[in-house]
Amino acid sequence: MTTTERTEFDADAAGAILRKACEVADVDPDGIEMVRFGDHVVFRLDGGRIVSRVGRSPDRRTSVQREVAVAEWLAAEGYPAARLVTAAKQPVVIQGHPVTFWEGLSDGDTYASTGEMGALLRRLHELEPPPFSLPPLRPFDKVTERLERAVISDSTRAYLSAMAGELTAEYDRLPFALPTGPLHGDFNVGNVLRDAAGRPKVIDLDGFVTGPREWDLMQTAMYYDSFGWHTETEYADFVAGYGFDVREWSGYAVLRSIRELLMVTWLSQNAGTNPRAAEEVEKRVETLRSNGSRRDWAPF
Repeated sequence: MTTTERTEFDADAAGAILRKACEVADVDPDGIEMVRFGDHVVFRLDGGRIVSRVGRSPDRRTSVQREVAVAEWLAAEGYPAARLVTAAKQPVVIQGHPVTFWEGLSDGDTYASTGEMGALLRRLHELEPPPFSLPPLRPFDKVTERLERAVISDSTRAYLSAMAGELTAEYDRLPFALPTGPLHGDFNVGNVLRDAAGRPKVIDLDGFVTGPREWDLMQTAMYYDSFGWHTETEYADFVAGYGFDVREWSGYAVLRSIRELLMVTWLSQNAGTNPRAAEEVEKRVETLRSNGSRRDWAPF
C-alpha cells in the first residue's frame, strides 16, 4: 500500500494563522478552542461569543470572499443567518489563508428543530437571487482535489475516483423536479443553530451556489433514511416545513450516492492526521463496495 505525503497544514498551523488574524482584526485571541477540522478549521473565541473559520488552503479565498458577500446579502434581506463581526475588512488573509470572524450562536451546540429547518430552507429558496453571481453547482469539483491530498490506500483512491466518474454521468442525466436557484449547498441540522435568544439561524455560508433545489433537501433525507440520525417524526416535520419530500423524486438514489461519496472524500482529508477518521473512511468505503447498511457510519 502506498499513500500520499502528509500535508503540513494541521490544527497547530491553523491556530497560529488565527492568532495572526486576530491581531489584524483587533479580536481578542484568548480562549481559542478548535471545534472542527475540515475544509475550514472552525474555532471558538471569547467563550464562544465569536466563531472564526480558517480556510484550509489559499485556494479557499474565492469561496470565502463569496461567503462574505452572501452574509451581507442575507443580512440586507433580514434572513436569519450567521452575521460577520469586527470592523476589519473580511476575509483577513494570513499566509494566503482566508480567515473570517462571526457572531457566536448560543453554546454552538443547540440545534433548530427539523420543522424549523424546513421552513427556513423554503424561505431561503423563495428569496430573489443576490445582486452578484453565484457559481453553478458542480458536485464533483472537490473530489479530485480531496483524493489527491488524502492519506489513503491507492486501491481506496482508485475506487472512489471510479465511483465519481460513474456518478458524474448519472448526475448529468437527472430530470430534476424543482426549479433551480440559490442554494445553501450544505444544508443539514449541524448548520442551523439557535442564537442566545433561541432563534434558529443558518450558518456555514461558503457553499452557496446556483442549482437544483433538491440538493439542499438531500442531507436531511439521508440523515433519516440512510443513517437513522433523524426520527420518522423529525423527517416528517422537515417535509411539512418545506413542502416537498425529495425521497419521492426519481433521482433521489443518485443524489444520495453522490452525497455519500462527498461525505467519504471530505473525511479522507483527515485520514493522515486522525486515526479514527482513517478507520471510518475505510469502513465507509467497504460499505459502498458491498452496498451494506450505512447505519454504522459515525458522525464527524
